[in-house]
Amino acid sequence: MSITFEYLITIEPLGFLYGSAGRFLSPENLVGRSGSSFPASAATVSGLYATTYQQNELQTLRIAGPFWAFSNNLQNFHVPVPFTFLITDSKIKHQLNWYPDREEWQTETGSSPIGKFDKKGSWIAIKEWQKPQQVFVNPWEYLPHLHPRLELEQRKVDVNSDRGSLFLENAVQMNPDTCLIYLSNIELAAGWYRFGGEGHLVDIKCLKIDEKTKQLLNQPVGQKFALITPAVWGSNRLSYREPMIFQNAKWETAWETETFLTERPIPYRYRLGGKGKTKRLFRGRYAVPAGTVYLLKNPLKEPWHNWPKTWFPTEGYSFQRWGCGLSLPLELSVGLTLGNPTLCWVSLSFNPTYENCKIGRKIKCLTVILP
Repeated sequence: MSITFEYLITIEPLGFLYGSAGRFLSPENLVGRSGSSFPASAATVSGLYATTYQQNELQTLRIAGPFWAFSNNLQNFHVPVPFTFLITDSKIKHQLNWYPDREEWQTETGSSPIGKFDKKGSWIAIKEWQKPQQVFVNPWEYLPHLHPRLELEQRKVDVNSDRGSLFLENAVQMNPDTCLIYLSNIELAAGWYRFGGEGHLVDIKCLKIDEKTKQLLNQPVGQKFALITPAVWGSNRLSYREPMIFQNAKWETAWETETFLTERPIPYRYRLGGKGKTKRLFRGRYAVPAGTVYLLKNPLKEPWHNWPKTWFPTEGYSFQRWGCGLSLPLELSVGLTLGNPTLCWVSLSFNPTYENCKIGRKIKCLTVILP
């Protein structure tokens, strides 16, 4: 069975896609979007396969996502924008290049970027990967609902609960002209499925990936590449910024990194649990976010699906099964010379929960990626 991606899995919601149940609310906490998680990770789609195939039929299963596409142009699906592209008002304002003599990512004019830029929810079409012309925003919106918490024995609001009498559900409504896209090497039967944490109905179709996209996915990633899915690197317990292998009685990096451009890590749910046909996601890890750009000292001569299994953590399954760190090559800037290995410097707008951080302050990537 092929280990390369052969199929597009399209997921179209029948109404709300799913609502992520938030924390129970108290009178002191009636605002915010608690516990939301969207789009669903590739591990959720893996659960659909687990309900339709036997385990021995899924030994080589590989899934990657999430992506999305317009319903009238499924083959030209959208992937996260590499962080080297700085976006303002859904337009590309700058493209960053690495200057080893200055030890800094700078714009095409050789200057440091100034201003605020969009950091989340930016996508480009896969057929414009090397030279994107248009940037798209998330084609979905959250519709929070407050629900009363009912007593177990009767349909009556439980006013005596110490967790409060209301809870928040974050239903997600997609643009009716769009659908979610996942890549897979095994065909999934078309039909209606219950999908996501709340088990809402979706319509799933499966079609072949066109040859141009397959050629891009099968290219060696080379010396400069970007993640289009989150990546969990490291051991089964610790998360790192790049692949790690255990040799010489210690953990060592799998490749020699010149520099990389990334943001703060994201929570990542990765393991299937439960008994019978009903599966659930288990504990999570921290992942390097999609869009992270790596620049190596020496090019990698293999595409992602041929990377050694030792580069991916394994706990139950190899994380490569869920498209961990799926990468596509980027053009190496003309005249870019590589110097000694160093940590890059990046200018970011920080989450206000970060302490002692000012907007635009430059800090090392090591500080950015580790939780």
